[in-house]
Amino acid sequence: MALRVAVVGGGGSGLTCIKSCLDEGLEPVCFESSDDIGGLWRFKENPEPDRASIYHSVIINSSKEMMSFSDFPVPGHFPNYMHNSLVMEYFRMYADHFRLTKHIHFNTKVLQIKRRSDFSHSGQWDVETENKEGKKEKHIFDAVMICIGHHCQPNLPLHDFPGIDTFKGKYFHSRDYKTPEEWRDKKVVVLGIGNSGGDIAVELSRFTKQLYLSTRRGAWVANRVSDNGLPRDMLNDRMTQLIRRNLPFRLICSMAEKKVNQRFDHSLYNLKPKHRLFSQHPTVNDELPNRILSGTVQVKPNVRRFQGSSVEFDDGSVEEDVDLVVFATGYRFSFPFLASQVVSVCENKASLYKNVFPLELERPTLAIIGLVQPLGSTLPVSEMQARWATRVFKDIIKLPTAATMLKDVQSKQEAMAKR
Repeated sequence: MALRVAVVGGGGSGLTCIKSCLDEGLEPVCFESSDDIGGLWRFKENPEPDRASIYHSVIINSSKEMMSFSDFPVPGHFPNYMHNSLVMEYFRMYADHFRLTKHIHFNTKVLQIKRRSDFSHSGQWDVETENKEGKKEKHIFDAVMICIGHHCQPNLPLHDFPGIDTFKGKYFHSRDYKTPEEWRDKKVVVLGIGNSGGDIAVELSRFTKQLYLSTRRGAWVANRVSDNGLPRDMLNDRMTQLIRRNLPFRLICSMAEKKVNQRFDHSLYNLKPKHRLFSQHPTVNDELPNRILSGTVQVKPNVRRFQGSSVEFDDGSVEEDVDLVVFATGYRFSFPFLASQVVSVCENKASLYKNVFPLELERPTLAIIGLVQPLGSTLPVSEMQARWATRVFKDIIKLPTAATMLKDVQSKQEAMAKR
């Protein structure tokens, strides 16, 4: 009898998990809390609680060549960098081709996942769900794959910004931003220079009276279009990876920083960060330097305080009559349906072997898929994680001892801390 696997979430990672289960002869049952597939990439005018939300103009930062699933390439006539609507179209084609949708229970929320009383022997899980009519059901599964991503719970650190309660304008998190037209001839501050912050700043700056981009630490900014007009991530080939593995980290960073500074000197733009280029994710944005040069985007340091409609920055400068503040301050993730003993999350980090398997379980029958932020697309990584996890579930592949896995996690954490 085939092992039954619960897949939580019907986004890109959830879809490839269903596919991997079918490839391995397992029986997947996917629970998706919304009425459609797509997860992060499904645009909605009104953000829904505990669900990822994007703005209308979002274009993927990975080229189609590097984000495709291995056995179903993105169609050749699609552009290299796809609008979110085309990403959704690709997901639908993938789901239809491999007949994945029939395994998905839509409008079904997972309330609780807990180990069965005989877990040390069976490795099984009790899963409780609730549909949109409020009907609750309990299920038994041999394994669980969690694919909810890390863009569901906005990080809105208002306590770090004195006087925000006195601010007379409007403020919201970047997940609530949709389109720029209503902010024509207004003054806007965008807090944060990650990919969302950069995109929103550039888009709004075409309409606003003035756009201020506030950043605590600066950022390395990379463009999508690279040498000879090729997508940037297509240059990240095996030879490049071989060089990175065999040359000192500082030397690799220096070479890459010199390359991006040839396009624009980050120091002159007040963007040069203290961290090295490969220590954190660069911001991918082709237009930001042009908007800064045109003055439509002004780079500012961190906000010191708000007072009425004015905003004071750490350099002492004050901007009056600010109408909107967009907090592009990232996200937090958690697993509210899981006991903390199963997966512990501390400071937005989870201790997972190879970012997939919890360390504390006697049986490796639960996997977290897609909880990664690689230098590239998440989708191929999720596909490889799903293939690996399903074979571990079938006992074809054995995990190392708990001590070995813990050592691996700790060594990676130490390496990241050094960077």
